[in-house]
Amino acid sequence: MAEKKYLIAVASTDGIVVNQHFGRADRFLVYRIEDGKITGTDETRNVKPVCSGGDHNEDAMLDNIKTISDCRYVLVSRIGQRAAMLVGQNGIIPMEIPGMIEESIAKITAFDQIQDLFERN
Repeated sequence: MAEKKYLIAVASTDGIVVNQHFGRADRFLVYRIEDGKITGTDETRNVKPVCSGGDHNEDAMLDNIKTISDCRYVLVSRIGQRAAMLVGQNGIIPMEIPGMIEESIAKITAFDQIQDLFERN
């Protein structure tokens, strides 16, 4: 089987815990995954928070999504329905898994491996 590589954008204020709402994030840490393991942190991508007091700037949200468009997943503590729909329409799978970044990424890689099994059958 071919080696599988993809990126995960993580919303975190401290680089340790997944603790940011998608719309309030001002940056995403991008982790490189190869064959189900973290092989590095590619970079920090700065974005504009799009949620303020319940109002959302949809153009800014689309710009933020474009900033992480090469990622397979976006890992957040929370994401609203509209944002999740827009993220999904742009080929990114939104995942709400607050907690330690490495543990949350492990859950995504397990999910990804199970999805691969379904796709093969």
